[in-house]
Order: sequence, then C-alpha cells, then structure tokens
Amino acid sequence: MTKQELLDPAARQPRTDLSRALNYLLIGSDHRPGANPEDQRSDSILIVHVPAGMRQAYLISIPRDLLVTIPPAPGYGGGQDKINAAIEHGGGGEAGARLLSTTLSRLTGIRFDGAALLDFSGFKEVIDLLGGIRMCVDTEVRSVHTKTLFTPGCQQMDGARALDYVRQRYDLPNGDYDRQRHQQQMLRAVLDKAGQTHLRDDPVKLDRVLRAAGGALTVDTNGVSLDDLLFAFRGLPPDALHGVQVPSYPQIIDEVSYVVLDNGGGGLFDALRATRVPEWAVANPRWVNRL
Repeated sequence: MTKQELLDPAARQPRTDLSRALNYLLIGSDHRPGANPEDQRSDSILIVHVPAGMRQAYLISIPRDLLVTIPPAPGYGGGQDKINAAIEHGGGGEAGARLLSTTLSRLTGIRFDGAALLDFSGFKEVIDLLGGIRMCVDTEVRSVHTKTLFTPGCQQMDGARALDYVRQRYDLPNGDYDRQRHQQQMLRAVLDKAGQTHLRDDPVKLDRVLRAAGGALTVDTNGVSLDDLLFAFRGLPPDALHGVQVPSYPQIIDEVSYVVLDNGGGGLFDALRATRVPEWAVANPRWVNRL
C-alpha cells in the first residue's frame, strides 16, 4: 500500500477528527498495465460519507460524464469538461488525483478527510483471493469489452468477470446510473465476502489479501495513522452501506454527451456540508440505491 498526497491542500480538512462526520474520496482508475500514467481517466469516483458514530456509510457516486469546471493545472489552462478528465488534465497518478480533489471540493463545498486511488487491475486479484463474490445481475447485457453475456440472476463471479460487469454502461436501461449502482454493489459484495471468509483465522490468506489490496491502493489518510482509521471503522457493518446517486440527467451539448446537475444536485451537496445526508436520503428515495 502506497502512501501519497492525493488531496490538494485546498481540498483537505486541516485536521481529520474521527469522532465527527467524515468524507473520503475514492477514485477507481482505469489505468491498465503497460499504459502511460498520463493516459488515464477516473473510471469511478465516489464520495464516501460516514456520519458521526460510524454506524452507517453512504457511497455517493459521481457521474463520470458530469459537466464541471476543472481548475487550471500545470500544462492545462482550466475550463469546463467531464469530471473524469480531471485526472488526465492533472497529469495522471497522484497529481491527477489532486486536481480531481480540487474540482470536487469546489463543486460540493466540502473538504476531504482522506482519499484512496484504486487500480482496478489490482482489485481483480483481491476478489480472486477471496474466492470470488456474489453479484446479482438485474438486466441482460453483453460486455463491450469481452463480448461476455451477463444474464439476469444472482451468480458467483471471479475478479475478471465482476470487474467486466461493473464497467458496463451501454445497453442498460439507465446507462451510467446503472453502472454506478453496480459498482456500489460490488464494493458491498467484497466487504460481505471478506467478512464471511474469516480472514483473521487464516493468517496466510489474510496476508495475501492485504498484499494484493496494498498493491492496488494508494492512500492519503490526512495524517491519521492507518491503524487508527481501520480501528475506527471496525464496527461499520456491511449492511449499513447505502448507495447514492447525484441528482442529475444526461444532456447533449455541442454534440457531446454530458451529465448535468439537476437543480444544483437536489440539495445533496448542502446536506453533505450540513452533515444531514441521512435525512436527505429519507426525503429523496429516488436517488438512493439498495445495496
């Protein structure tokens, strides 16, 4: 597990207090082995909001095509673009993550307590070491990457199949919104499987899983030790996870497909700043997913 500064100073909390509501930035990179680090965009972007008390958590998926204003960076003058281009404009890797964090901080008005950059190619190994995960396919879809046909029903998936499935967005009823929900479900499934496999009782397997996870993760804990962070989250049960989609809708602008905020995000960002996300979720069930 690599530790880096993934958050821009203007986008990070001056001091993370684990006794208060927390906001973490999780970036899933589509970087593949052999590709240039600069040639990557964020395949998934989530804000993980944890209310005080750490008894529940909200996985807020940011649409990859969301139209935003990206601040200037070395070699980039700034301007409007899809949010998943921020990592590329920032130069990839940690520098790209910092530009993305600044973009999101300006959009939402929040500062982050930490961040993690996840390499999906490494995450595949984690799933395989856990013995695969159980995913429930709700709509038949054929992969545009591997031509695999995913048929409806709950089924066991290895790492390659699971990651292939959650990357699909074409030919789904709700396009990228379905893709966001499937990625949220995959994270829930991984946590469920990790809890079921009793890793603590198998130190050899635990070591392999931790090594695989560490190789796929770059983290910024904002000065909090990783041990303290993991200890604080120990009581968070997997069934306390809630999936949230940002109120938004697709729109064609100058012949380019974007996603734009619905009424500024439907009050979600206000709820984040005021630490009232649970109340917002109850009042806006349309944008909340069962995981």
